[in-house]
Parts: sequence; structure tokens; C-alpha cells
Amino acid sequence: MTCPQCGQRKARRACPALATSICSTCCGTKRLVEIRCPGDCPHLATAREHPAAVVKKQQDQDVAVLLPTINRLTERQYQLFFLLQSLIASYRPEGFARLIDSDVAEAAGSLATTFAAEVKGVVIEQAPESTVACQLLFNMRTFIEELGRKAGRPFSEELIPVLRSIETGARETGPATGTGDTGYLTLMERLLLQTSGPAADAQTMADAPPEDPITA
Repeated sequence: MTCPQCGQRKARRACPALATSICSTCCGTKRLVEIRCPGDCPHLATAREHPAAVVKKQQDQDVAVLLPTINRLTERQYQLFFLLQSLIASYRPEGFARLIDSDVAEAAGSLATTFAAEVKGVVIEQAPESTVACQLLFNMRTFIEELGRKAGRPFSEELIPVLRSIETGARETGPATGTGDTGYLTLMERLLLQTSGPAADAQTMADAPPEDPITA
């Protein structure tokens, strides 16, 4: 059987994401980039334990780009950062619209401004210009409010630096790395797929009861 991905080499490796077999070259080069590998894929597990040099280099580059935007966050804010990034990664605009970095920056920046005003006792609803960003902002705010209800307290003030970090990353990553209008989204998707730890910790935090120390 010929690999359906390249149409050249023999398909010798079962791919659970594609429900078919592909060649080892396509598995190694397209994993987590073009192929959305499930967490229980044995080839993915092996690659995480022993990443190829090119994969390790990409991971190091991604972390180096992201680090300046999150290095001042607390551990809890770091968890919230990845929790919101998971929400952003799962967002799909309606119709033929597509989500780009500027939409993420607009949504995160507007929400941060709104929360900063609320902390001072001022009611300001700053709406993004982009329709896609408006819908993303609505989803993010709804999610944050639900998180606050589960924890028994609001997260608005604590989330302001988190949202500013997302805004900065979304505005600066593409231009700084020459990766186009979805450079930040692509980078974060790679990190979320490669690293289950922060996302898993954040989800545990979201599901924790109010008396749990992590939400105290």
C-alpha cells in the first residue's frame, strides 16, 4: 500500500489520527503539524520521549518566542494562560471566516481593558472591530465567568496580565518570526499538542471545587 500522504513511499505505520497507514517519513515530519495526533498514539509517545533533533529545535524555538510574553505570570496565571489558549485553539468562526492572530489580539486586549475598568468600579464594554474577534471575546468571557462560578470567586483581576500576554504574543509573533497572520496560533497549537501538562493542570483547576487550595 502506498502512503496516502506523500503518494510515494510504502505505508508501514498505522496512524490512529487518519485511520489508515502512512509511511514513517510522513509520520515523523507531519506529526502535530498537518496531522492532529491523539494523545495515546504510540508513535507520538515515543517521539515525545525521544524527539528528533528537528522537532527538539522547533520546540526550543517556540518556547523562546513565547517566553517573553509569559515570564512574569504566576503559576496559577500560567495555568489560566494555557486554559484560555485551549479555548482559543478550539474556536471555529461561523461561515467562511477564519481566525487570525489579530482577532486573538483584539479579543484578548478588549477583554483585558474591560476587566481593568471593572476592577476600578467602571463599566466599560470595549468591543473589537472584527466580527470574529467579537465572537471569540464572547466565548472567552462566558468561559471565564463559568470558571469563576466553579471556583466560587471571580478571576477577572487575576486574568488581566494573562490576557495582555495573549494580546502581546498574538500581535508580535507573526511579524517577529515572519510566519504570517496565523503565526501565533500555529505556534500555540504546536505547544498545546506537544505538551499535555499545562493544559491538563489547567483543566484540573477549572474542574476543582471551590474549597480546593488551587482556587483559594
